[in-house]
Amino acid sequence: MTDVINGRNQNVEQLDNEYVKKQIAKYQEQHRKVVFKRRRLTLLLVITFLVFAFVGFQLFSDHQRLVKLEAIRQEALADNKVVTNNVDQLKKEVALLKDEDYVAKLARSRFYYSKDGEKVYPIAGNNQSNKQEDAKVEKAIDRTNGSSTAEE
Repeated sequence: MTDVINGRNQNVEQLDNEYVKKQIAKYQEQHRKVVFKRRRLTLLLVITFLVFAFVGFQLFSDHQRLVKLEAIRQEALADNKVVTNNVDQLKKEVALLKDEDYVAKLARSRFYYSKDGEKVYPIAGNNQSNKQEDAKVEKAIDRTNGSSTAEE
């Protein structure tokens, strides 16, 4: 058995004294230490790799989440711009609806109201542009009526 450990041929006889036994024990102890160090180093490398893999995965997922949040932010900014433009337009429409002359003109053109003794003659060619303007005004009226009923 000691021949196999030392890697010697079976034709060579090994001395069986105290010095040889100490040397073999010393060699075996060194061999165990080397194997232990290799295993410890391998374990340390595996743990290090796992930590770096985990950190890398977290970094990648955080980056992906950041990209998604940036896209949501850009969408929210675009929506905010649209809403701001709508609010400005609605404020202008409300200001127009507070003008009595504009409301009277609107009532005459849309609902064919007239003053006493006045006759209204609708013109067919102007109907398209009036419909677009009427649709805008109707939306404004509906919005103002909706907001006034909500306040009550």
